[in-house]
Amino acid sequence: MSEHQQEQDPTTYDVTAVEEKWRPVWDRLQPFRADDDSPREKKYALTMFPYPSGDLHMGHAEVFALHDVVARYWWQRGFEVLNPMGFDSFGLPAENAAIRNDEHPATYTKANIAKSIESCQKYAASFDWTRTFNTSDPEYYRWTQWLFAKFYERGLAYRKNSPVNWCPQDQTVLANEQVVQGTCERCGAEVTKKELTQWYFKITDYAQELLDGLDELERTWPDRVVTAQRNWIGRSEGAHVDFAIQGREEPVTVYTTRPDTIFGTTFMVVAVDAALAEELVTDAQRPAFEAYREEVRKASEIERLATDRPKTGVDLGVTATNPVTGEQIPVWATDYVLADYGTGAVMGVPGGDQRDWEFATAMGLPIVRTTEVPEGFEGEAYAGEGPAINSPAPGVASALTLNGLSVADAKRAAIDFLEEMKVGRGAVNFRLRDWLLSRQRYWGAPIPVVHCPVDGEVLVPEDQLPVLLPELRGADLKPQGTSPLAAATEWVNTSCPTCGGPATRDGDTMDTFVDSSWYMFRYCSPHETDRVFDSAKVNAWMPTNLYVGGVEHAVLHLLYGRFFTKVLNDMGLVDFREPWSAQLNQGFVINQGKKMSKSLGNGVNLGEQLDAFGVDAVRLTLVFAGPPEDDIDWANMSPEGSLKFLQRAWRLSGDVTSEPGLSFDTGDVALRRVTARTVHDAAELVESYRFNVVVARVMELVNATRRAIDSGCGPADPAVREAVEAVAVLLSLVAPYVAEEMWERLGNNPDHDRTVARAGWPAVDPALLVEDTVTCVVQVKGKVKARLEVAPDVTEDALREAALADPDVQRAIGDATVRTVIVRAPKLVNVVV
Repeated sequence: MSEHQQEQDPTTYDVTAVEEKWRPVWDRLQPFRADDDSPREKKYALTMFPYPSGDLHMGHAEVFALHDVVARYWWQRGFEVLNPMGFDSFGLPAENAAIRNDEHPATYTKANIAKSIESCQKYAASFDWTRTFNTSDPEYYRWTQWLFAKFYERGLAYRKNSPVNWCPQDQTVLANEQVVQGTCERCGAEVTKKELTQWYFKITDYAQELLDGLDELERTWPDRVVTAQRNWIGRSEGAHVDFAIQGREEPVTVYTTRPDTIFGTTFMVVAVDAALAEELVTDAQRPAFEAYREEVRKASEIERLATDRPKTGVDLGVTATNPVTGEQIPVWATDYVLADYGTGAVMGVPGGDQRDWEFATAMGLPIVRTTEVPEGFEGEAYAGEGPAINSPAPGVASALTLNGLSVADAKRAAIDFLEEMKVGRGAVNFRLRDWLLSRQRYWGAPIPVVHCPVDGEVLVPEDQLPVLLPELRGADLKPQGTSPLAAATEWVNTSCPTCGGPATRDGDTMDTFVDSSWYMFRYCSPHETDRVFDSAKVNAWMPTNLYVGGVEHAVLHLLYGRFFTKVLNDMGLVDFREPWSAQLNQGFVINQGKKMSKSLGNGVNLGEQLDAFGVDAVRLTLVFAGPPEDDIDWANMSPEGSLKFLQRAWRLSGDVTSEPGLSFDTGDVALRRVTARTVHDAAELVESYRFNVVVARVMELVNATRRAIDSGCGPADPAVREAVEAVAVLLSLVAPYVAEEMWERLGNNPDHDRTVARAGWPAVDPALLVEDTVTCVVQVKGKVKARLEVAPDVTEDALREAALADPDVQRAIGDATVRTVIVRAPKLVNVVV
């Protein structure tokens, strides 16, 4: 380092000055711009793109800091890294803001995006900003519409009637997220249910493959995500059983996972809002039924399925015939069965299902156990293993007998009987339902379909895409008894692409999950104008090597993205069937043990933290807090302590007196060993997502280097330069401003024509990783009494002798007799007395 540079070095680290100094340098160098044609091996690091609801918050700060460790590490290891960022910019908040402010939703959206980009760049996230796009850009949603059309052509998009949330005051449909504790978030009115024609994607066609794919993903995805998806898909094996209904020509088919319990079927329940219930109810029971249905419509599906919800219902006044026993059983309407589950009807087996037990108890219906409960069982319904009983019950005539059989054998025998009698059949069922994608709101991608009285549903031709949103703002977006698009008469009235006659555009927009189900492909060629993406580039970059985001997206977003990928593969557009090879979930940033909220007054403003401590200290604090998946309580964090550590590390770079480029071979061996071990271990730790331990190891290296400078080999020793350069490179993963400043002070970047982020991973001499000694723990009576430094290849006999000769061990043994000495060379000796 030259004397001139040393004279320029400040005595204290100026956070603001350093940040302002390096941002324009990075803007000029564009160090993280991915090159599609690079000969280097490719890595794709992706973080879930955010909704632009305002400036960055603590949650963004955490996920970006964690994600950046991996992306920057890959650059340092010599990979070509694609690390893009965009914005999931369609959605309800912008629409509500436009109504409040009497403006177009794009005004709110664009302002927030601009602020978010500025904050991301200040935060030094290593994103490739040349690939940025927003899902509300017509250039993007043109291809969202194109994909919808392709799904439609493949029979994967269709319309059907379904119950939706309905606000009777605003006379409009509400998305689930617009319903807050059973009321409309806009006006506070009690929300009910209403039947409307809605668009669906047929994700159920891929249910089995979506389930099977998890077997491979479970090796690289978090367990809780894989489990959540398996449960959501919900594959079960059982039977479809036909029940003849009094006064109805066609039987009602129900699905059961336990056909062996059919002898315990003492009633049938039908979802109160299912068309079947409306059909079956007798005139005498209709008033009670309609009143009950109106009451149930006020509850959400989550509330209806809650296990602690009291069981209610109405007798429909008809009976069904148990196809095995021939007995007549009552048919009830209830709220704990959902209309979209099969036919909306379920056979009631109170002896084997807790909800049925509670319903039977509430309604005074018979309960028959069909599986013998274990000795000492004190519960109610029993769904476990055991021999079949009461199948049939004493005195009941039946051609089928299951008594004494195990559950598996009884299920098989019951299915065989049902199939032989032609009153049922074995079946596989899935909990997964088709994806309801219609949204009756403005700020989303219009569905590219025209409804013609002559030709029916007609896709908008490809050369007429995108179907642009009409210019609506403020009051035009308020509910008017229909969706905002359907109320825009000049826009909605059009001509049929097939016959040229008068027709209407579809008035719905797509669920924003559609936008986010394919964005990862578009990043690979974001500026394409004549195709959805460049398949060759997608196949070169994908599947993504790592996908980072919150566990709250474990099911819907991740499942939908997997579904889209399989369809795109079937279309021949990509050559893989899973989009994300590995996944990492971050925890939540909380404060004082609770989720941050305005009402609790425990919010933490990210901007204030950055102003007070600097970007690097906040990033370091978030990474060092613990394993990535753990929650971070900011009240227990110390960004001030992080800043002090960074200042200590920075001071090292000013103390080095050797020149850049010298050989490290003649440096102090002890310090070189610490550096080599730190760099070696850091690589393994990053690759196993133990980022907090990486920081701990860097802290140890900083301390070792400080000791070497102050009381060891001195600042001119080559080993000191090697250690400080390693600190700078390792810190570049977490604290890029400090790392860049250190690199310059070390004389490695005098002209600002390069960056420490691309310096390359420090080389490690394998010989320095070979330990001269290892620490052997000696235990007496199970307690550690001594630690011995021994050779790695020490023999068991020599280690036993050394342990027994140690004074502390001898004092611990005292007058006792040594019974045995267990030796596990070279690290453990256990003396039993």
